[in-house]
Amino acid sequence: MRVVLAEDHFLLRDGLARLLAAFGHEVAAAVDNGPDLLTALMDLRPDVAIVDVRLPPGFSDEGLRAAVEARGRVPGLPVLLLSQYVEPLYAHELLATGSEGVGYVLKDRVSNGAQFIGSIERVAGGGTAMDPEVISQLLVRKARDSAMATLTAREREVLECLAQGRSNAGVAEALFISEKAVAKHIGNIFPKLGLPPSDTDNRRVLAVLAYLER
Repeated sequence: MRVVLAEDHFLLRDGLARLLAAFGHEVAAAVDNGPDLLTALMDLRPDVAIVDVRLPPGFSDEGLRAAVEARGRVPGLPVLLLSQYVEPLYAHELLATGSEGVGYVLKDRVSNGAQFIGSIERVAGGGTAMDPEVISQLLVRKARDSAMATLTAREREVLECLAQGRSNAGVAEALFISEKAVAKHIGNIFPKLGLPPSDTDNRRVLAVLAYLER
């Protein structure tokens, strides 16, 4: 897997590069600012980009802007955002470019290298990897939605897990319930929200994210 890495803090950038190399992935470019990130994405067309939202020169949202522009030029270019903050607007702008191959992870919640690499690989494969806190904020935005109000507390928990990019097995593990129970809850959730049924984990995730972005 070829990766473009954008992070302005040297120690974190170097640490991420070493972690990726340890798992057999190639860092095609490691940059520390927005303009260089956009150039690298356009020139190298990596399998995935790992992008700090706030980059020089302005330290506002240059990383996000470069990623959004790159996905506009190369639809579906996989991007995993890294941020210190929960900002639903960032997730909204990234998801507006398409729900496939996107991720949003909070830096201070990355505590397991293998799990983080798994998130990167999932995004590179066209899946999603959304931090639970980000999904919680997106759900808050939909709290007054009449369809959301029909969900039970457990169904909301299942919906949140799905939006994070979890499979049925992953939802079952997170909520300490059986996969059969997960399937039953999903069977109730989708009709309530007016979502089309799907037999694949990824399509279910995309449907949920699309709903949260309406």
